[in-house]
Amino acid sequence: MKDRKSKVKLIVLLGIIWVVITLPLPWIVNNPDISTAQFNTILTIIGVMSIPFIMLGVVWTLKPELTT
Repeated sequence: MKDRKSKVKLIVLLGIIWVVITLPLPWIVNNPDISTAQFNTILTIIGVMSIPFIMLGVVWTLKPELTT
């Protein structure tokens, strides 16, 4: 049971790290030319594009033999 909890925590941590690293927030937030609607659209696109990579990390964490 403890091993399963540690895997879940690791997967959540890796997912959060991936999303935070992929967000280009300094260029978006400090740019006065970007409106709120554009900001929300960019964040949505980044979030949708991150889903496959997060799922890939989850699968490789659960089944490491798939990496070979």
